[in-house]
Amino acid sequence: MQYFPKVMVGLDLTEMDDILIKKVVALSKFLGIEKCYFVHVAKNLEIPQEILALYPDLISPTDESIEAMIHNKLKEHSFPKDIEVEAFVEEGSHPLDTFLRWAKLKDADLIVMGRKEDLPGNGVLADGVAKKAPCSILLLQEKRPVKLPKKILILTDFSSHNHMIYEFSERVASTAGAELIPLHVYEVPTGYSKTGKTYEEFSEIMKENARKDFKKFVSKHEKTDLECELLLNDGRNIGIQITEFAKKAEADVILLGSRGRTASAAILLGSTAEKLIHANKLLPMLIFKKKGETMGFFDALFKI
Repeated sequence: MQYFPKVMVGLDLTEMDDILIKKVVALSKFLGIEKCYFVHVAKNLEIPQEILALYPDLISPTDESIEAMIHNKLKEHSFPKDIEVEAFVEEGSHPLDTFLRWAKLKDADLIVMGRKEDLPGNGVLADGVAKKAPCSILLLQEKRPVKLPKKILILTDFSSHNHMIYEFSERVASTAGAELIPLHVYEVPTGYSKTGKTYEEFSEIMKENARKDFKKFVSKHEKTDLECELLLNDGRNIGIQITEFAKKAEADVILLGSRGRTASAAILLGSTAEKLIHANKLLPMLIFKKKGETMGFFDALFKI
């Protein structure tokens, strides 16, 4: 199964573009890319008249000149020739809406966005795309080395949606020699004291139940010998807890579903994914969404 044959990469015409292109080149086989769209969305390409009056020799960048610049960058970084490439520039007063509409028009399987650490930029567009994208999204950090992941942290709640993530992870493990680290966050339910058990006793009950659920879940996959790491929710921000665990585990990337156990096929992120996006500034994240199921909701979203 090809998971991400059509990939759309968001560019902002800064140094981050070079970083993103290098990383997409390194991850192209890992992701299974067949066609790649490089997109820049600008609010306005025109130079204000008052500036032109002061500096009449200035020339506004054209769509064609920016597209040529993107193609030159692709050549500079030896972008794989067996991947079909298209670069285009769009103007729009609402860059997020424009970007998401193009993702739908191009029927993208995956959107790739950069997350800056030291470079200028607030990351609002990347975060907005992650929340509302009609397909899976990969967030790549500015400073992480350009390489295939060797340790993959997989967040799991044993839902049916997680099977797709595990199938992808197993393929990566076999082709890139990566180690898979499943992680499940469990918690002690409110009212545990009424059972006559202490907090610690009920924590062990929930932990053992999660262990059994994972054994049942993983039995449907190739790597049935995997052990699931179990993390007790201590009440702090769940995104911070997962990020701390990922650092201790020396993970190279975090894989997760957009919503997990929800019955609705929603395009918007669940609270855990959203909190993790805000808390995790250091590790790449691949957020899986079932593209076919989210398209109807995506259409409805833009009619609101």
